[in-house]
Amino acid sequence: MLTSPTTKVLEPDELDATLDVLRREPVNNAFVAARVQDSGLDPWRLGGEMWGWYDGGRLEALCYSGANLVPLCAGPEAIRSFADRARRQGRRCSSIVGPAGPTAALWSRLEPCWGPAREVRRCQPLMVTDRPAPADVPPDPLVRRIRKDEMDLVMPACVAMFTEEVGVSPLAGDGGLIYQSRVAEIVGSGRSFARVEDGRVVFKAEIGAATPYACQIQGVWVAPERRGEGLSVTGMAAVLRYALREFSPVASLYVNDFNAAARAAYRRVGFREAGAFMSVLF
Repeated sequence: MLTSPTTKVLEPDELDATLDVLRREPVNNAFVAARVQDSGLDPWRLGGEMWGWYDGGRLEALCYSGANLVPLCAGPEAIRSFADRARRQGRRCSSIVGPAGPTAALWSRLEPCWGPAREVRRCQPLMVTDRPAPADVPPDPLVRRIRKDEMDLVMPACVAMFTEEVGVSPLAGDGGLIYQSRVAEIVGSGRSFARVEDGRVVFKAEIGAATPYACQIQGVWVAPERRGEGLSVTGMAAVLRYALREFSPVASLYVNDFNAAARAAYRRVGFREAGAFMSVLF
């Protein structure tokens, strides 16, 4: 029994306690919760370690340490402990991302030894909805699920979206093997959607994570020459219909605060702001 505040790597037999913590904030935690739900806590299958902070023998906070460092349900003491562990380990992640409060607190402790970051996005509004788009926003009937044999069709749009959003190509470093694997996972699980015209994707979005409580939409992209036509609104209405009908009762996404056009489009579809995320990019 852990009787004093302690941080450790969680073991597979601590899965139930981990899921209990993740269910406390099902929207904020959807991305990590989906990975844990699918892979358990074995680091090899999970793609990283799950750190747990115990207080009085009870698991109270989590931090996923993989390609991303993600603090979850973490108060000041847990953040201090996670930061100490991260400093000792050294930076292995390409970003720190999560709910804005814990992420900002974690970065303030890590910046002196890990900084400077390539970019810090301190306020990324978290938007949620549990209803289909309003009646005056018809879902685009041409938005459909991407098939497993259509990876070559959707991959250029995915690369373009990632490069535009993050500022670096996902094909750098390992030649894109990890990124292609992630896209293939999403396509293979039926969570990739697009409008295809003349053999080319002109709108796309994915349901990046889904749990029984909430799902997270990501990778929303419109071909540059088609922007301003409203494809993002009707396209998102279509993806939202899939999300609520097939995956989870609540759909969420987070967006850069400076992207006024995207925020307006999501509000038009029925999303409302319910918090904020923060991302630190290396």
